[in-house]
Amino acid sequence: MVGVRNIVLFLLCITVVAPIVLYTDRLSSFDSPSSTKQEFIEDVTAFSFSAADSSHLNLLPQETSTVLKEPIGVVYTNEDSIKRKNLPQGLQLVESREHVSARVLSTTTEEDQTEKDNLIKLVTDETKQGNQGGDGEDAIDVDDNEGKLAKPTLAFTQESLLKSTKQEQQQETETSSRINKEKPVLSEIDKKNDQINDQIPSDARVQQLKDQLIQAKVYLSLPVVKSNPQLIRELRLRVKEVSRILGEATKDSDLPRNAKERMKAMEQTLLKGKQIQDDCAVAVKKLRAMIHSTEEQLHVLKKQTLFLTQLTAKTLPKGLHCLPLRLTTEYYKLNSSQQQFPNEEKLEDIQLYHYAIFSDNILATAVVVNSTVINAKDASKHVFHVVTDRLNYAAMRMWFLVNPPGKATIQVQNIDDFTWLNASYSPVLKQLASPAMIDYYFKAHRATSDSNLKFRNPKYLSILNHLRFYLPEVFPKLNKVLFLDDDLVVQKDLTGLWSVDLKGNVNGAVETCGESFHRFDRYLNFSNPLIAKNFDPRACGWAYGMNVFDLVEWKRQKITEVYHNWQNLNHDRQLWKLGTLPPGLITFWKRTFPLNRSWHVLGLGYNPNINQKDIERSAVMHYNGNMKPWLEISIPKFRSYWSKYVNYNHVFLRECNINP
Repeated sequence: MVGVRNIVLFLLCITVVAPIVLYTDRLSSFDSPSSTKQEFIEDVTAFSFSAADSSHLNLLPQETSTVLKEPIGVVYTNEDSIKRKNLPQGLQLVESREHVSARVLSTTTEEDQTEKDNLIKLVTDETKQGNQGGDGEDAIDVDDNEGKLAKPTLAFTQESLLKSTKQEQQQETETSSRINKEKPVLSEIDKKNDQINDQIPSDARVQQLKDQLIQAKVYLSLPVVKSNPQLIRELRLRVKEVSRILGEATKDSDLPRNAKERMKAMEQTLLKGKQIQDDCAVAVKKLRAMIHSTEEQLHVLKKQTLFLTQLTAKTLPKGLHCLPLRLTTEYYKLNSSQQQFPNEEKLEDIQLYHYAIFSDNILATAVVVNSTVINAKDASKHVFHVVTDRLNYAAMRMWFLVNPPGKATIQVQNIDDFTWLNASYSPVLKQLASPAMIDYYFKAHRATSDSNLKFRNPKYLSILNHLRFYLPEVFPKLNKVLFLDDDLVVQKDLTGLWSVDLKGNVNGAVETCGESFHRFDRYLNFSNPLIAKNFDPRACGWAYGMNVFDLVEWKRQKITEVYHNWQNLNHDRQLWKLGTLPPGLITFWKRTFPLNRSWHVLGLGYNPNINQKDIERSAVMHYNGNMKPWLEISIPKFRSYWSKYVNYNHVFLRECNINP
């Protein structure tokens, strides 16, 4: 038993005491206990596993690399004989960083010195972890037996660093290429943003300022705001400032530079008003009242605009009033022989081309005649029959005596010389002389209340406007006449119209039913059973202004009697308002032949959107509407077609200050 006890004690000494002695002996070879503790940690950190032994640690997946991944670091030997130039470029960069610390490793034996002099001991630290790491780095000690593991570790670290560097370069290349690819996309986005900015209305800021003014005025009228004198003063000040910078501006470019500052100041003041205003219903009522008031004002202004436009269309410019006076004076200075026109023998020649123009506007009539003659292939075959009133008769004759229409023939007649045209023969003359008609036209207090102000134009009082229904009586020896209004311009030869086969119809005209508002129901009162029974509301209307009339058929079908019958039925203006087109549609119902649209284009006196191609290919341009080319309210882009046939250098035009 004693022997066994001794054996156990011996084994205990060997297994327990010997390691303590050996460990104590090892501690004596180091400078301090703290160094030993640190060395122990470094030994554990540097401990490596082989791929074969990793299977024993089956609780967690193991790394297959030969070294545990730790922050990259650089370890130097205790000798300075190792040159930095021998290190790879990537390691030199890591070595130069301030946060990398170097430690001198101690050696225990001289035999290991040579091997350690040739050995670079490296612990790598990834760049990102190094930037995020603490103040100190863990250095790994390599002793004799671990020297063989140090070389593969260095090679592995160099390979990892080079691979990491390549990956970073590749990522930079991909990033730069992606940016280059995205540049066109970004430029397209910029273009779209520019397009969006271009679509922003040019008056957006002006409208915002106007809205702010309205809102400020609403706040000023609210009781809760009126009880706050300081806010009232501030609101009034902002209203004055905004009104001053707004002025007559119609777009943002018209605003001064300080407009944005004033807008912001107004916005802040309105915010104060909004904060103290808790009754939204009152504000809504005020806004609705303002909207209603504004709409009422707009309605009144529209009526005033319409009335003033009609008034302008009725009035005669000062120059055109001066011209007939000047011409009349000169006409009566001539002797009787000088007052006669040449070629009177052609006036009743049915082989020639005859035109009928009924007008009291000298300059307008001159343009019709001049434009027709200039564009005629053979002007000597064209005869113009002008009929005017007593006031303008001498002036009209004087104009064409001084300005003869080339080789064409001209005749000027006075409507007062037509003794057959009287109230007993013509119903329209009888109606025009009635007190009811005079009251309708000349009572100013009623003029603004009628929605059809254009029918109150005094031209409808003139029998010149209705003379077109008496062509056979005016030209008893002619077979065919081309009727022309005085508000048109001829730009092509019109002789082809006399060869058009009207196929038994009396009237040849261009239809105007391209739009729905040029049909019969626009001009006639279909609520009247007499109209509804005899006519189609969807029937196509036609243009009265350039018409070919077969006077032979006219007489045969007794068109004048038809016209008189309908005029008598319309004595109370219940079938149509006064004018010439409605009775013309009725009189020539189913007696009108449609001409090709290229002969006549309409609307130059009211429609600025007429197709340019339609104007260029048309033979006649008609300025029907209120915007006549001799008025200042004319459409500018259409006026040149008319003015090029006026000689503004003529002495009479200069004296009357008539300019283009």
